[in-house]
Amino acid sequence: MITNRGIVSNGDNNNFGNNAVGEHAHVSVTGRSPHADRPTGAGTADERTTVWDVGVVTILSEELRSVVDELKLVRHKEPGGLYFYRGEHTTPEGTIGIVATQSQSQGQRSAMAALENLRRHHAPRLWALVGVAGGIHDKHARIGNVIVSTDIVYYENRKINPRGDVRRRGEHRQSPAPVVHAVNAFFADHGTPARILGQLSTHASEEFEVYPGVIGSGEAVIADRENEIRSYLTDYHEKVLAVDMEAGGLSQHWQENSLHDGINPGWIVIRGVSDNADDEKGHGYHELAARNAAHILRQLLPYLC
Repeated sequence: MITNRGIVSNGDNNNFGNNAVGEHAHVSVTGRSPHADRPTGAGTADERTTVWDVGVVTILSEELRSVVDELKLVRHKEPGGLYFYRGEHTTPEGTIGIVATQSQSQGQRSAMAALENLRRHHAPRLWALVGVAGGIHDKHARIGNVIVSTDIVYYENRKINPRGDVRRRGEHRQSPAPVVHAVNAFFADHGTPARILGQLSTHASEEFEVYPGVIGSGEAVIADRENEIRSYLTDYHEKVLAVDMEAGGLSQHWQENSLHDGINPGWIVIRGVSDNADDEKGHGYHELAARNAAHILRQLLPYLC
C-alpha cells in the first residue's frame, strides 16, 4: 500500500505553487494480490465478494456503449434505480473487476455525482474518465487520436476587476504516482506516440496515435479556434492537448476524498479527440473517438491494476 500526496498548483499562466494535500490518502492501484485487504462493492451478499478494481465514468451514450462493448460489461440496475455496467477482464496477472456508469449530464458537477455513486455502491480502486474531447493541438490532437492524461488544468477560477479585465487562476492536479508510473510503462512498451489500428469498422485499416498529455477542463463548450480559453491553456502549459467539461471534477473529487482515512483510488483520464474545438465542432466523430478511447482503456488495464 502506498501513501501518496495529491499535487495541486494554483497560478496565473505558468506560475505554479506546489501545495501538497491529502497526506492520509492511501493509494493502491498496482499489484494483484493478496486480495484480502481489498474492499468489495456494495450489493447482495454474493455481489459483495467481487472486488471492483476500476470504476469508469462516461458522459455520452456513445462513450458508455463503447466501454460496454470493448470490455463486455453487463447491465445491472440497483434497487434505487441507478444503472451500472459490470464485468471482469482477464490479464496474465489476474482478473480485473470493472464497473461503469454514465453521468446524468455534461459538466463537472454531474461527473462528481457519478463518481460518488460509484464510490458508494462499488468502491472501485481506480477511477477512469473515458470518452471524447476537443483537441487544441494541431499535431498531436488530430481527430481519432487518443490523449491519456494524468494531469488536469481546471481553468474556470478567475478574477474580474472593475475594468472588466479577466485574470484566470488555473488549478493543476496530478494523478497519484502509481498511476503516472503505469502510464509511463505503457508508453515505454508501445512508443510515444503509440500507434494503434482504428476501432470503428470504417477506420479499421487506419492508425490513430496515442499521446500522454494534459487536459484543460472547465464548463465551456469551446467551438472557436480564437477563443481566449485556448490561448490561456496553451500559455499556462504547453502540453495541454485537449479540453473537456468533466476532468476537473474528477481530480477535485479525488483531492477532497484524499483527506479521509482508508483507501482512496487513483484516477486517469482517457479522451478520444472528436473535434478540434473550432467552428466545425459537431457529433460526427463521437463514435470514432469514443471507440478508440475505450480500446486504449483496455490496453492500459494490465498496467494500471
